[in-house]
Amino acid sequence: MAGPGPALRGWLSRRTTTQASAAIAVLAAALLTGSVVVTGQAVREDQQEEAALAALGDYAAMVSKLGDEAGLTAETLTEADAAYLSAWLSVFQTGPTREARTLEETCRTGRGGAGVRYIRAPVGKPAGLAALETARATRLSRLGDDVYRVHLAPGQLCAARAVEVVMVHRRQGALDIIVGRVVDRSGQAWGRAVLLIGLTAALVLITGLAAALFARRRMATALLEVSRTLDRAAVGDFSRRAPEVGVAPELTELAIQVNRTLDRLEELLSWLRDTSDQLAHDFRTPLARATARLAALAETSAGEERVALVAAAEADLKQISRAMTEAVALRDGEAWAFEPVRLDDLARAAVELYEPLAEARGIRIEWEGEAASALGVRSLIQRAVANLVDNAVKFSPPGGVVRIMVRRQDGAAVLSISDQGPGFSATAASPPPDAPESHGMGLSFVRAIMRRHGGGMTIDDAVSGSLVTLHFSR
Repeated sequence: MAGPGPALRGWLSRRTTTQASAAIAVLAAALLTGSVVVTGQAVREDQQEEAALAALGDYAAMVSKLGDEAGLTAETLTEADAAYLSAWLSVFQTGPTREARTLEETCRTGRGGAGVRYIRAPVGKPAGLAALETARATRLSRLGDDVYRVHLAPGQLCAARAVEVVMVHRRQGALDIIVGRVVDRSGQAWGRAVLLIGLTAALVLITGLAAALFARRRMATALLEVSRTLDRAAVGDFSRRAPEVGVAPELTELAIQVNRTLDRLEELLSWLRDTSDQLAHDFRTPLARATARLAALAETSAGEERVALVAAAEADLKQISRAMTEAVALRDGEAWAFEPVRLDDLARAAVELYEPLAEARGIRIEWEGEAASALGVRSLIQRAVANLVDNAVKFSPPGGVVRIMVRRQDGAAVLSISDQGPGFSATAASPPPDAPESHGMGLSFVRAIMRRHGGGMTIDDAVSGSLVTLHFSR
């Protein structure tokens, strides 16, 4: 089925939903009304054709009953013949026949079917209904060259009723003969049908306009809710969300997208706040160390000690620079170069890095795993793993065990780290007094790294302590 034409599509595209709905309702009502007019015209033409066929049959019957008189010419027609024809037609028209009763019924009820006749000879008085000859006639060429339609006003056939007659007007010898039938009205049934269709058209129009008004109000309400939600978000309040259902189904998809965007913005802002706090915390220690070493450098004159202090200060500043570079790299994720990264290699490297610190505090690091690769940025994944190992060592009690495991699960790489610390509810308060300084960016940073890699991070309670698991995408 073909769609609307280009002109209609262009017009609809420039209209609001309410205007388009109202226009469609008006168009539907107009089409329905037009269908009534067209149907009525078709019915009228069918009734006229039926009356014309009946009139042709009447004409043939009249000519057959006239017999020899139908062949009289102007030279052979006498006054006596004309008087006979007049008397014969009066008897034929008003005698005790079915048509006489039908003519009476027509004038009483307006129903059609009654026959009317008129004969005029060159001599004598015409017989029949003279109005058939004097009334203004309209030729119905689709029914025949000698078929006409006349409108008889009240008083011409019926005293108080106007009627429509379809007649056949022909010459037979010297006689001018008109035979007609009254066209049936549409009748009460058709009148009721027209009334019903008219009421239906009005109902369609009213319903369409009401629906358009309702849709406009509902759309305006939904847009107002979305606007209020965005206004609250503009001032930093992300607690409000646009209603996704129940207001305007047409805007459900828009509301879902707005809410997704707000969720993402809230998440990014939360990560930004957490990262800023973590950056301030992580930079404070190396900056303090670098400042102290530079101050000591200014007071010392020994060559070897000066070189060692300079190297240590440079290492602290490089650590700060590296952390800032990684934070910027996480923000500008579209510039990453992804590559296959062996998680078991990163885990082994983290064990070697933190094992001296763990041994100094009486903590044992155990790890087991299999070869497992994930697609990502090596430096960021390495920092995430180091951050988790750093936290596990930092919060584990003396004599505790930190376990690192790398495996494949459902075709994807998984890395988990468990400790025997106080758990995350206590971890959030403060680290143990003897814990070493942490140079990680915090769990928010790790979660952001995993999200950028299409994975996720889960935190569960272990038998004693906590279990953090990194799930990478396939």
